[in-house]
Amino acid sequence: MHITQDKVVEIDYVLKVDGEVVDASEPGEPLTYLHGHSNIIPGLERALEGKRPGDSLHVTVQPEDGYGERDEGNVEALNREDFEDDIEVGATYYAQAEDGSVLPFTVLSVDGETVQVDFNAPLAGKVLDFDVTVRAVRDATTEELEHGHAHTPGMHEDE
Repeated sequence: MHITQDKVVEIDYVLKVDGEVVDASEPGEPLTYLHGHSNIIPGLERALEGKRPGDSLHVTVQPEDGYGERDEGNVEALNREDFEDDIEVGATYYAQAEDGSVLPFTVLSVDGETVQVDFNAPLAGKVLDFDVTVRAVRDATTEELEHGHAHTPGMHEDE
């Protein structure tokens, strides 16, 4: 079975940036996603189109097809009193936007009552090098298509 729209795909991957491994699937725990539903970055999803189980490939994804270009306008100064606990430089925190969505950000520095934060994705502006092996491809269930993502064992047990 080939990877096409609405297929559930399992891949093993290693992601390198500037030759350094920054992320990888765990052995025996492939990344599972619903193809064609923007569940993974566009450049990788396009490269996987038409592949089948057992296929291995190297994919280089430019920033515009990955996490986007870095935008210095996404670096802001927040007030220290907006934080409840001790602030750790380099740590990721989460803010709630007016529409209720959650926005991750990274603390760049703390200077007195001012906290410099970066709302850019950590890999924004980076060229991403993936080594990928397709492990499995199957048809999505009706429920997965309704939800817009693949389901893994135990995912919706609370419902």
